Amino acid sequence: MDFDLSEDQRLLKDSVDRLVADQYQFEQRKKYMREPAGYSAAMWDQITEMGLLGLPFEETLGGFGGGPVETAIVMDAFGRGLVLEPYFATVVLGGGLLRRAASASMLGALAPKVAAGKLKLAFGHVERQSRYNLADVSTTARRDGSNYVLDGAKSVVIHGDTADKIFITARLSGERRAAGGIGLFLIDPATAGVTRRGYPTQDGQRAAEITLTNARVSADDLISDNALPVIEHVIDEAIAALCAEAVGAMQSMQDLTLEYLKTRKQFGRAIGSFQVLQHRSVDMLVAVEQARSMALFAAVMAGEENPIERRKAISAAKVQIGRSAKHVGQEAIQLHGGIGMTNEYAVGHYFKRVTMIDQLYGDADTHLSYLAAHGGLFGKVA
Repeated sequence: MDFDLSEDQRLLKDSVDRLVADQYQFEQRKKYMREPAGYSAAMWDQITEMGLLGLPFEETLGGFGGGPVETAIVMDAFGRGLVLEPYFATVVLGGGLLRRAASASMLGALAPKVAAGKLKLAFGHVERQSRYNLADVSTTARRDGSNYVLDGAKSVVIHGDTADKIFITARLSGERRAAGGIGLFLIDPATAGVTRRGYPTQDGQRAAEITLTNARVSADDLISDNALPVIEHVIDEAIAALCAEAVGAMQSMQDLTLEYLKTRKQFGRAIGSFQVLQHRSVDMLVAVEQARSMALFAAVMAGEENPIERRKAISAAKVQIGRSAKHVGQEAIQLHGGIGMTNEYAVGHYFKRVTMIDQLYGDADTHLSYLAAHGGLFGKVA
């Protein structure tokens, strides 16, 4: 398997790396967090001008036809900067659902708006009882003439508080955890009966709780009446993107820790000269590189059409990301001493973000259980 980047991919990496290095120093990020939306509108405009919002769409739709590897390149850089803008919610989740579920006419109408930065998207699927089961949907949708009436609630909708349109799942038929009968709607959050409450998350991002009470939407807003297979594929792609983001964050923690070991002095010399701390620094490096390899594997496999093989690869990557993130984060905090625990220093913010990534769409233990039930990464179920 060839893991070398193409010339176009290297150019993309260089440009995104420069953007983050120039515009996302830690003190700048703290200023962005204080803006009304929880992120920088000016930075969103720069991301738009670079064409990154059109990454997954074809050129005819205003994009440049990038895939999971190109997405991973962007997310790695965003992880190193702890970028706050709703790129993941709009492009990875929203863009993925548009590409895989929307009709050609809807895709043609909405994708150019996303690429131009004029339409922010979010995905409301998780419910309080659902944990990591994508089929667990209790929100209901009942047909009423030319409309559907939605009732239910969605939790932790990433950047749902500022989205212009929100994908919402609701059960059209079947029991609560049935694989079939899940509908996917694209709704306007200003619709009567839809309320949303935005809040900051522990890692500095934004999310929303969305409640639907007799919310009446047009039948044209129903994107799919059997959406689970599409949702599973989009979530696999999203996990691959998050794995890349986590690697970027872990790399920053490793870099910050190494620099601290070189400059912090104790007993008259830099603490990095003590052999035991050198060993721990090397262990951090190994954990980062293991995570990087698996994140790239996930990006390559995210486009796999066989859902079992794709999910096994994604789960294996999520397991390694979770383990590496915990090790690197804990070591970074401890090797920094008391300063690592403060909000004024960056390393704790990185650790919060990778901890949240571990919890999103299944933690390491959940994905390890899935792998065990399916014969491991390269095995088959007996």
